[in-house]
Amino acid sequence: MADAESSGTQGGTYELLRTIDWKQGLIIAMGIPILIVPSLCDLSLSLWAMSILIWVFSVLSGFLLNLPLGEMCATFGVAGIGGSIQHIYRDDEKYKNKKINTGRVIGSLGAWAYFATWVPVIPIFTIMTGVYINDYFELGIEGITATGFYLLLGALIYGFIIITGRKGLEGGAKVQLILAAITIIPILIICLVPLINGTFNLDYITGELIPENKSWYLTETVPWAWDGDTLLMILGCFTVAQWSAVGWESAATYGAEYKQPEKDVPKALTACGLLCLFMYFVIAFCMYGTLGQAGIEEAGASTLIPIAKSDFGDIGGLIAVFLLIAGMVMIIQSAFLATARTIQIMAKDGNFPLLFSKTNSYGVPMYAMYFEAFVGFVIILAGITASQILAVSALGFAIALGMCCLAFIKSRRDPRFKDVERVYRVGGFWYAGAWFMAIFEFFFMIPGLLYYVYITMGLMYVFVGIAATFAYVPCWMAIQWWNHKHHPEMSCGINFADE
Repeated sequence: MADAESSGTQGGTYELLRTIDWKQGLIIAMGIPILIVPSLCDLSLSLWAMSILIWVFSVLSGFLLNLPLGEMCATFGVAGIGGSIQHIYRDDEKYKNKKINTGRVIGSLGAWAYFATWVPVIPIFTIMTGVYINDYFELGIEGITATGFYLLLGALIYGFIIITGRKGLEGGAKVQLILAAITIIPILIICLVPLINGTFNLDYITGELIPENKSWYLTETVPWAWDGDTLLMILGCFTVAQWSAVGWESAATYGAEYKQPEKDVPKALTACGLLCLFMYFVIAFCMYGTLGQAGIEEAGASTLIPIAKSDFGDIGGLIAVFLLIAGMVMIIQSAFLATARTIQIMAKDGNFPLLFSKTNSYGVPMYAMYFEAFVGFVIILAGITASQILAVSALGFAIALGMCCLAFIKSRRDPRFKDVERVYRVGGFWYAGAWFMAIFEFFFMIPGLLYYVYITMGLMYVFVGIAATFAYVPCWMAIQWWNHKHHPEMSCGINFADE
């Protein structure tokens, strides 16, 4: 990747600029803890207080996943999971005489799986913003009118992010810092006050550590037992939690834009990981200890509002809604900026239409951002719930995480990378951890998630989740044909016969 001095600044370019330090990368990713909101209630209803442990362990798993990712981002100057998988698996020399470049297929599929994870964050939190406003103020908006309301919110939020982010990540970080100041600290206060004023009850946690029955069975009451389907449900909930709690890898997505990647990448990742570990534990622990299972069932998805009301009265509920909306805008911005980088690097490598690789004079992939907004509007128009969107996209994230671990292992074993200087290198423990997490993701987490989706949402959503990832393969072939016809200067993933 070119740096700020070597990248053109007139008329657009195809390079990202090195303009941020680790503190700005952390600030941009500070919206990540808000990702707990969509599934906080769902996991609590399924696993009761055990869900607190699920959140903690899911964040901890991120250290095994994200620090090796940081090594690849810093060493190869690539953008996050998508860029790393593409770069490591791309081996044009090995496949030059083959009909299909298998390395490019694998790499681009991993990048797409990551894209299919993050781009739904945008409509998920747009819809949730609308739901919170609608429910709290009792507007009574539903049906087609609700969809129109969500689209209007999307236009306002996406327009705000595009305008504030058009001059690069440094400007986005300033906006994110403002939103963080009015969101992260007050939410912490709301969650911690019950520990001081006596409304927190530890007995809720110790007495409701595991469910009395398997509540996910909707047609019958089944007593709790540590059997196979219980373990599958726990693994499924763990995978859903990972969608939220491992999202701090987005701090590495800007690996190609850090001024000193050898220092900035590990600092940003470690700081963001520790922040998430603290936040996820505090939010889950205090919420359950304040409301208990009965209170959570009554509150539904709006778990923070009754806590705020018990802390500060009705005005606290209003503040909570305002803070949640600000936090949702934060995470939409994080997803918007991170996913745009994934699209940009995919397009630059020939795995997405080349148009989306172009950046403006500030090094921002604007066409990629416009495409994200379009996808967000399409998903909103589909009329499905935030929980359903999340469950479907979680499969893509599990696939992307597993493939990222395999890419890291390959980066250490492949002779092509043997002599590459590691500007940042993790120890042997993280190499073993990458092996463990690759096996865990593919053979335990993904089956658990498919079971979770099937039990809670139905078989159709299992097929939708699978299709959302693997339908990319025929699209990739069409993109290769297009590049062959219209951009012959680009290397192609398919060896087309001369025409």
